[in-house]
Amino acid sequence: MAAPLVIWDEQMLGYDLGGRHPMHPDRWVLTWALAESLGVLDGVERFAPPPADDGTLQLVHSPRYLEAVKRASVEPPAPPVGHGIGSTDTPAFPGMHTSSALIAGGSVAAAQAIARHDVDRAVNIAGGLHHAMPDAASGFCVYNDAALAIATLLAEGVERVAYIDVDVHHGDGVQAAFYDDPRVLTISIHETPQALWPGTGWASELGRGAAAGTAVNIGVPAGTTDAAWHRAFHAVVPSVVTAFRPQVLVTQHGADSHREDPLADLNLTVDGHRESYRALRELAERAAGGRWLALGGGGYSVVRVVPRSWTNLLATVLDRDIDPRTGIGAGWLARAAELRPHIEAPTTMTEGAPDGIVFEPWDGMPELPVDRVIDDVRRAVFPLHGLDPFDPRD
Repeated sequence: MAAPLVIWDEQMLGYDLGGRHPMHPDRWVLTWALAESLGVLDGVERFAPPPADDGTLQLVHSPRYLEAVKRASVEPPAPPVGHGIGSTDTPAFPGMHTSSALIAGGSVAAAQAIARHDVDRAVNIAGGLHHAMPDAASGFCVYNDAALAIATLLAEGVERVAYIDVDVHHGDGVQAAFYDDPRVLTISIHETPQALWPGTGWASELGRGAAAGTAVNIGVPAGTTDAAWHRAFHAVVPSVVTAFRPQVLVTQHGADSHREDPLADLNLTVDGHRESYRALRELAERAAGGRWLALGGGGYSVVRVVPRSWTNLLATVLDRDIDPRTGIGAGWLARAAELRPHIEAPTTMTEGAPDGIVFEPWDGMPELPVDRVIDDVRRAVFPLHGLDPFDPRD
């Protein structure tokens, strides 16, 4: 099988919401620079995809929404056109349609390559724009490339797709796109909707009709640490995914669950992120025949977090795992200082847990605040997959 497909085109940097908007393309610039400096990309060719055309975008989005995006993409930007475009959340910017379609095209091309057995794995760190709805922009997201990738897999003949979203915000757009579709399992582990936008992602959101049980939501408490997050992940995700028997795993890796992220309140570290990527790689191998599409997502600590986390993601997809004790070289530090001179850059790839995250597996006994969440999710979802919510072995 061919080497994993790595998606990137520098024109994706045109997805720039402007000014001091937290979703700044510098996070991609610094990720690629760090991955290159550590040798992760040695000998790896990056694939520049074609942009998604209107027919492809309409697998998820409405024709009138596409027209609104195009109208708002002119220079200077058009007046507000509705559909969630033009707010401080998702402002219009020149070339918005072009750059958004290019990012979507990357995830679609990756999905096609996996569906056609050209590759087993692919990664698009510019993707993961999981909040966009069929008829509206939302949460910094214009076109929902994650949903488009899943729709492409289905159109190519894949019968069952599992989507796992570890962004701190609920993967609402992807869930909404497939809430009635029993062929798609969507799992989102995020900060509780009691505390964080978009206010969805409750354990009671299960899917509708024949798709009951194919939406799984794990809303962990604010302040959740690496150990508690992994306890929740492992108490729910592997069992449900294995029972669903997906043919492809699609994952979204927002880095905004980190303790330094300015937009949320979880307390994960880059070590916790790294271990989640490796857990998902193992799950893809065990439950989906190794077929895995990994996407980026949120993450707004542009220097200290996203480059390290997503360099680890690239390394994990490529089976070039980085020793967390690895130091970060002077060349990358200079580039970071050039782009963000007032931020103290990290000097190693670890934040104190280079040997992995130690956590106590869930055993059915309520010991931690996260255990109530685990219990609620297992009670709601597990019986719908033929699993015992009270048996730690399931």
